[in-house]
Amino acid sequence: MTTRTEDHAPTAGTVLTGAGVGRRVAVGPVVQVRPAPVVPGDAPVVRDGRPVPADEVPDAVTAAFADVAAALREQAGRATGTVAEVLGATAMMADDPSLKDKVLAEVREGEPAVAALDAAVATFAAMFEQAGGYLAERVTDLRSVRDRVVARLTGTPAPGVPELREPSVVVARDLAPADTAALDLERVLALVTEEGGPTGHTAIIAGQNGIPCVVRTTGATALAEGVDVAVDAAHGTVTVDPAADVREAMAARAAAEEALESDTAPGGTADGHRVQLLANIGTAEDAERLVDAPVEGVGLFRTEVLFLGRQHAPTVDEQTTAYARVLRALGPGRKVVVRTLDAGADKPLAFANLHPEENPALGVRGYRLVRSAPQLLADQLTALARAGEETGTQPWVMAPMIATPAESRAFAEAVRGAGLRTAGVMVEVPAAALRAAAVLDEVDFVSLGTNDLAQYTMAADRLRGELVDLLDAWQPAVLELVAATARGGAAKDKPVGVCGESASDPLMALVLTGLGVTSLSMSPSALPAVRFALRRHTLDQCRAMADAALAAADPAAGRAAVADLLDADARAALGV
Repeated sequence: MTTRTEDHAPTAGTVLTGAGVGRRVAVGPVVQVRPAPVVPGDAPVVRDGRPVPADEVPDAVTAAFADVAAALREQAGRATGTVAEVLGATAMMADDPSLKDKVLAEVREGEPAVAALDAAVATFAAMFEQAGGYLAERVTDLRSVRDRVVARLTGTPAPGVPELREPSVVVARDLAPADTAALDLERVLALVTEEGGPTGHTAIIAGQNGIPCVVRTTGATALAEGVDVAVDAAHGTVTVDPAADVREAMAARAAAEEALESDTAPGGTADGHRVQLLANIGTAEDAERLVDAPVEGVGLFRTEVLFLGRQHAPTVDEQTTAYARVLRALGPGRKVVVRTLDAGADKPLAFANLHPEENPALGVRGYRLVRSAPQLLADQLTALARAGEETGTQPWVMAPMIATPAESRAFAEAVRGAGLRTAGVMVEVPAAALRAAAVLDEVDFVSLGTNDLAQYTMAADRLRGELVDLLDAWQPAVLELVAATARGGAAKDKPVGVCGESASDPLMALVLTGLGVTSLSMSPSALPAVRFALRRHTLDQCRAMADAALAAADPAAGRAAVADLLDADARAALGV
């Protein structure tokens, strides 16, 4: 076996490495998503195959942007969940007058349309990358808009994913939301990208759908079309033309994963210590797919899909309808934790009157929107209260980006003032973790968002793939803050959940349980393995694993120390 080190097409037995998302495996033929064709900057603008007169080019540019935005909105209407959310936001990007006006200004000065568009996109992409956070992730979407506008202007084929004629491993430099929306997920065995990161759009879609995924895989785009590869998300590897023994091992892993799904009992350790196992959702459709699923409720309902990609905030009635669908789908016997709007300067909202910020990840986002747009929260709480009355199911409501006990108190007062009973906050900011007991004096529960907690603890943008080592959930410093939060919960006898993707790692789930976390929320596809891991270990064993992870020098050593403490049968079944 060799490891990929050169730029030519990888040969049989070569192992490409990247960052794995999830823990599943797949073997199948490669289908490459090729980049959009290069169109020269001076390419003529055409209509019906004929060049457009110079004085009509500005109108053609305006029409191209409008057509792309309309097509993206149409795709969003057919999609569900996060795909619909991000497509809507991408449509809004195509509608953004600042981008279009910059292009038109250059065109009216005599610059060719494609060159003007390329220059404008390059400027905005640099701004987004410098801003970091959510905007950095949107650079792929911005370039996708560019490619589609160029195709409209020049009469060239629009970029996209090729038709999948058989179950395949889809490989790309990166996938834009419009690409993902076009995938026939029934025929996608795995996703492999050369760029992106473990918390980016492609990774999220893979996790939600239980698709093996490896991102930041150097050499992936050099893979030959049609060659078989073995994708191992748990270990972050892609093996080219795998030998028979590798294929057999992958088949055994896949069979073991399927066997884990037969256990549908509530979550808990081997000695009966209860740990609620919950699902993360983004839309009412996601909730309705959980009606018959072995899940104890929803630990994170991301409400952004109702807000992003719109020129005006959704009305109270619109929100009430959506929230009621979620509560009705889960029923009165299952908990539903709703996160209020997590948006702001780094997730542009046309109706929030926000100004550009030099560092949006540290700016007006999440709960901090009450400083500039308080009616957004007031309307959302009103809608949630009405939905609760309509369905007879009271949601738990939590705010993102809380930093102080005072903010926690203000949010709890707003929640209860709206007629809702259970108020909580997200612990994503180290200050909130360090003052967890004081925060819990004000609210009924907390939920740890480990992705942002790692970002703020390690001072590393979680969407910068090259910093993935700093953002590892196994970083001892991050685990120390989780432990501090759990101690606060124990002292106040109040629930402490985790709704970040770290909860979907079976080994990390054991550590979190040992630290004192009382519920774990994740993509539904990750639940069987986590349920199995908990069932095979006692609470004392989980505590020993937590101690081992906290004492480790670095993430790799922490994970290895926990793996050494695994039950032998669990190690085999989980492929550790």
